[in-house]
Amino acid sequence: MREKIEPLAYRMSPRTIEEFVGQDHIIGKDKMLYRMIKADRITSIILYGPPGTGKTSLARIIANTTQSSFEKLNAVTSGVADIKRIAADTRNPMLNPKGRTVLFIDEIHRFNKSQQDALLPYVEDGSIVLIGATTENPFFEVNKALISRSTVFMLKPLEEKDIKKLLLTAIEDKERGLGNYSINIDQAALDYLSLVCSGDARTALNSIELAVLTSELDENGSLDITLNTIEECVQKKAIRFDKNGEEHYDNISAFIKSMRGSSPDAAVFYLARALYAGEDVEFLARRIIICASEDVGMANPTALQVAVAAAQAVKMIGMPEARIILGHAAVTVACSPKSNSAYVAINKALADVETKNTGSVPMHLRNAAARGMEQLGYGQGYKYAHDYKNNIVKQEFLPEEMKGTLYYHPTANGYEAKIKDWLEKWRDQ
Repeated sequence: MREKIEPLAYRMSPRTIEEFVGQDHIIGKDKMLYRMIKADRITSIILYGPPGTGKTSLARIIANTTQSSFEKLNAVTSGVADIKRIAADTRNPMLNPKGRTVLFIDEIHRFNKSQQDALLPYVEDGSIVLIGATTENPFFEVNKALISRSTVFMLKPLEEKDIKKLLLTAIEDKERGLGNYSINIDQAALDYLSLVCSGDARTALNSIELAVLTSELDENGSLDITLNTIEECVQKKAIRFDKNGEEHYDNISAFIKSMRGSSPDAAVFYLARALYAGEDVEFLARRIIICASEDVGMANPTALQVAVAAAQAVKMIGMPEARIILGHAAVTVACSPKSNSAYVAINKALADVETKNTGSVPMHLRNAAARGMEQLGYGQGYKYAHDYKNNIVKQEFLPEEMKGTLYYHPTANGYEAKIKDWLEKWRDQ
């Protein structure tokens, strides 16, 4: 059997929008980009996302469907002269009767300012419809004038189910894929490859192709692709960690307890295991936020700010750099003084609300929202704290039935020691 020259990932590139897998948030049926492609009404767009998520594939689909002239440039090897050549050809009625060219520029962030500026007048007048692809944030790397004349679509790493679908299609496809081989792939190998490629379809397809081409036929003329085969092909050992099974819960439990127990070394260890196994970075960020509030709490209120900022940054940046941000936040939480006093306080208050007659809001704390309500006692007797010394006034805030109840008992740990001193003085008034 003659081996195909083009890599599997190239051969399996979708030819139509119906063959495209994943990115339903932008390319799902009736989404804007889907409608634009189907109607051949493409306007200038910038496709932004990690490698292997379908940016070039979308450009190929547009090339296959548009009635306009289609040109492709790579920003690494092209320059202003190439742009001017395409613009001139576009305006030549003999070469381009429609007077319109769809121009795909791969790695558009590699164009410098003058090269991007050269595009602007042609994008402005509509003679060139730009499709830019970039792995970098276009709002930082692409000319603001081009951004303002384009629609930015953000592609996400493919989900495991999408990767599995692509792999199985490639294994079965006899025309473009590996269907002419008799392939038996272990479910564990399929699951692991779908996970370890981190949402990159190109990596997954290249790995399965390498596994097939370097494996020997068994006595039945079949190729057995095992977990060990995939480990060798991706050069990454599969740790005993099922992110949807018991190991997932064990590892995340150890991660949280290590932060709670003030062990930064153990915290980053379990964080590393989770990252290596392909754990969702946003899930990890959420666990750090919870720990920062539940276990650090008022002993270091800034830990929650760090954790929330880390979660936002992780969304913006993604892997692999997200590991740095998560490590920063985990170490901050682990090394902070601890107090669960606020956590205990809200739980006790909720228990009382659920099980006791907790009374009604005192009349002096109620707001007289409409004329005449003050005559019924709404707001009467309320003391405005800022009118009193140290902005503190002695008055009852709890309902009569709950009078004297204390929920918050501050510790003497970290910053909370200051709160404890202040609160004791206020409560003693």
